Amino acid sequence: MATRDLSDYDSSRVPDASGMRFGIVVADWNSEVTHSLLDGAVKTLKRHGVTDDDIIVRHVPGTFEITLGAQWMAEYEDLDGVLCLGCVIQGETPHFTYICQGVTQGITQLNLDYNIPFIFGVLTTLNLEQALERAGGKHGNKGDEAAVTAIKMAALQQMMEK
Repeated sequence: MATRDLSDYDSSRVPDASGMRFGIVVADWNSEVTHSLLDGAVKTLKRHGVTDDDIIVRHVPGTFEITLGAQWMAEYEDLDGVLCLGCVIQGETPHFTYICQGVTQGITQLNLDYNIPFIFGVLTTLNLEQALERAGGKHGNKGDEAAVTAIKMAALQQMMEK
């Protein structure tokens, strides 16, 4: 169970994101969940100054494909960060474990290989109810959290480069 509301944050501690440019790679598998994550992320980025023109959204078939989509975003777009949004729900086979491990390792590797932050906005839940609770339900929206994290990390990088 989430220990806090994923959408609850102190907006005064989020830097102004005006002029920042973000990519969002969203999985279409479990789209009821992932598209809600996308909506939350976009609204939060805009709330902190990012314009529509500075938010590039690309869809991939499933959560496993997020890492390659995110890599392409970094290679073909001039971005301050990439949000990786997906949802993997536990099933009866080990598929869940392999997908979660692969995506986690892939996003971690992207953070090490590229000079921009890649944000892990992937829900890994036991059932659809838990996923919906974290995609705008009673536990908030992981998309909001991913957007705030992307802004903070991009701002940190800008500060470090000065």
